Amino acid sequence: MAVQLDDAADKAAPRTGKGDAPPARRPGGRGAGRGTPSVGARRTVATPAGRTASAPARRTPYLLLLPALLATAVFLGWPMVRNLLLSFQNLNMKELIQHLTDWRGTGNYQEILGSEQFWRVTARTVVFTAVNVVLIMVLGVLIGLLLARLGTTVRLVLSAALVLAWAMPVIAATTVFQWLFDSRYGVVNWVLDRLGWHSMAHYDWVGSQLSTFFVITVLIVWQSLPFVALNLYAATTTIPKELYEAARMDGAGTWKVFTSVTFPFLKPFFLATTFLEIIWVFKAFPQIFAINQGGPDRLTETLPIYAFTEGVGNLHFGMGAAISLLTIVVLLAMTAYYLRLTFKQEQQEENGL
Repeated sequence: MAVQLDDAADKAAPRTGKGDAPPARRPGGRGAGRGTPSVGARRTVATPAGRTASAPARRTPYLLLLPALLATAVFLGWPMVRNLLLSFQNLNMKELIQHLTDWRGTGNYQEILGSEQFWRVTARTVVFTAVNVVLIMVLGVLIGLLLARLGTTVRLVLSAALVLAWAMPVIAATTVFQWLFDSRYGVVNWVLDRLGWHSMAHYDWVGSQLSTFFVITVLIVWQSLPFVALNLYAATTTIPKELYEAARMDGAGTWKVFTSVTFPFLKPFFLATTFLEIIWVFKAFPQIFAINQGGPDRLTETLPIYAFTEGVGNLHFGMGAAISLLTIVVLLAMTAYYLRLTFKQEQQEENGL
């Protein structure tokens, strides 16, 4: 008991010697010879061993990430390097058969960037992406909010329908839409004819640029809505109901509740989902190619279709590789601009708070 009181007194009022140094413990002092550790030893023992990670423990997270990094390097990094090398070559059918390597330098890029077709396709792709993303987000948010207000049975039925639409393969869904908008046997033309638009009885939906884009837009929006709607509904379930009750007690209407409670709470979801939809729509290939292969007269080509047509269709593989890399650059520029606006808005909100 005396030893414990002595140690407690030492901790409460430590004595200092010359130069504020702790005095040395007397060899014959109280507690000597009983295995009592010194002050420095007590500090070492008091520190748990688990707090200081050993070298193998520090390497464990990197070792766990190593398989994923290797898979990414093999299946993504190496093809990108090969595509980059290919973009500097003049590779046509002759060079491909004879296994020739004809380095062209930056000639492919100079030819593409100097072509009016590339800039027209780029502008068309940006506009096409913007229109589809706006429609997807607006309609997806409305359906998600509707799911949050429906009863259990109706919600389950609508959710099942959305999941089935989402689970349908892209090519299968595209084939269904080709049949729906067929000029001779399509259901859409038949319904419009029955409703009184007799001029639409044999209308060719893929005969013009705007009508073809209309069919493609309906298809892409229909395929993307389930993802946005179901995720939004899942996100709304995390909002505390007390916030809605407080807003209604303050006299807020439906729109005010959405702008003051729902939207601020789900803003990270909106930003992340919009970012994903921009990427998904921008690189859409099978829907556009299967509907009309970028026609009529290549007026519905987007950058992925343009790269495929020049590379595989016209057998200019080096040119196609260069276009594909420029497509990635354009997509990165779009996403960087979007993220810049997002970060700027978040900073403004933080400063405002």
